[in-house]
Amino acid sequence: MSLIEARQADPKRLIAGATGEWEIIIGMEVHAQISSRSKLFSGAATDFGAEPNDNVSLIDAAMPGMLPAINAECVRQAVRTGLGLRAKINLTSVFDRKNYFYPDLPQGYQISQFRQPVVGEGKILVSVGPDNKGRFEEVEIGIERLHLEQDAGKSLHDQHPTMSFVDLNRAGVALMEIVSRPDLRSSEEAKAYLTKLRMIVRYLGTCDGNMDEGSMRADVNVSVRRVGEPFGTRCEIKNVNSIRFVGQAIDYEARRHIAILEDGGTIAQETRLFDAAKGETRSMRSKEEAHDYRYFPDPDLLPLKFDQEFVDKLAADLPELPDEKKKRFIEALGLSAYDASILVSEKAVADYFEALVAAQPDVEKDGKAAANWVINDLLGALNRSALPIEKSPIKPEQLSEIIRLIKTGVISGKIAKDVFEIIWQEGGDPQKIVAQRGLEQVTDNAAIEKAVENIMRANPDKVEQAKTKPGLAGWFVGQVMKATGDKVNPQTVNIVIKQKLNLED
Repeated sequence: MSLIEARQADPKRLIAGATGEWEIIIGMEVHAQISSRSKLFSGAATDFGAEPNDNVSLIDAAMPGMLPAINAECVRQAVRTGLGLRAKINLTSVFDRKNYFYPDLPQGYQISQFRQPVVGEGKILVSVGPDNKGRFEEVEIGIERLHLEQDAGKSLHDQHPTMSFVDLNRAGVALMEIVSRPDLRSSEEAKAYLTKLRMIVRYLGTCDGNMDEGSMRADVNVSVRRVGEPFGTRCEIKNVNSIRFVGQAIDYEARRHIAILEDGGTIAQETRLFDAAKGETRSMRSKEEAHDYRYFPDPDLLPLKFDQEFVDKLAADLPELPDEKKKRFIEALGLSAYDASILVSEKAVADYFEALVAAQPDVEKDGKAAANWVINDLLGALNRSALPIEKSPIKPEQLSEIIRLIKTGVISGKIAKDVFEIIWQEGGDPQKIVAQRGLEQVTDNAAIEKAVENIMRANPDKVEQAKTKPGLAGWFVGQVMKATGDKVNPQTVNIVIKQKLNLED
């Protein structure tokens, strides 16, 4: 990773040590498995969860005489990802051999890209927050490169007391390694960056982003320095498979560096692993440099070349990405930045929300009401039930009808939540449920006045207090709503109560 002075020190992100303040410098190398049915250089399948060594071709096993052949779909997906990162697409790139030995790397080298990657410099805009006032801070993070490479297999050390097993199912799977510049300055920024990157590849459909399955994992480079000083010695934390763990690993590693330096020690450049159970990093091996891998162009693969027309066609077919969708939600539907951020955080959530708005009658479209129901009610119910939104028992059309019944005064907001729960459990048409169960809102002013009068007669002391303390009108509203089973319009009740108490505005 190039040592580039990127951002001015931010006082909010400085860490207090025993002898002064320190700045964390963070860069990330994210390995994202490309969504494709076959591997980068062979026709073997990429299905997750297959029996060990089921998805292995002669090429993956490095049998003599087997030559790699590039998977064109993987190239397309890498270029689409580069476009999504607003990055430079290189029309000519080269595959190199990265030489090192592991038992799960049969070739003895990894086919990767070094000096000439398929994607060059780009950038990601991340939102850090919200703070205690609901505000977000926008931070631009530079992308140094995206290159294609094949994954290694997996060594299993817990299957036998004296032997290690090797599973080559992942060997040869296509990876995009997305390398950031050292622009990140806190664990919160790093988590926001990784979250945004995962959002982008999921919107594009170029990687499923499932970190628990290993299809997206991060190598995190961490160093610390006094403000204004050159970059310090960095350590790399390998293969972190959770956004939360990335944050924990950075915080631990930064504190470890500061403690060593303030005690007069020096930082050893090394590769470390994060122990999630203990919440700490531990040494794995000394850090290799590029020359240790003896990179050279792979003689079995010609340079990868395509023309600008190929890139332009892919660019024209890109979906709307999170930043553009968020901006549209704010400008066209009047949503807050906070609400829009939540709704675009997952493509499936954004799709549901858009279907909900589309299902509303044109004269009654209400983006804010739709957002509130999705964020507060639907996502809450899905979270409690551990269901993805794709399996929501309530469809957008049903939720749209609930909102319409509120807006037209047929039911109250409280009754609407009861209808939501009924549909969640039993399904059905909201309008029919309201009619069959007698849940319609009382609109007869005479009936409302009678209910108010009954409450007042039963509470003469409160009536006297309300004449000097107008805020007590709200207490009467609550009592009337309770007495009528929430079947009256609270705004109408409030008006009647103020009239009865001579509290008109």
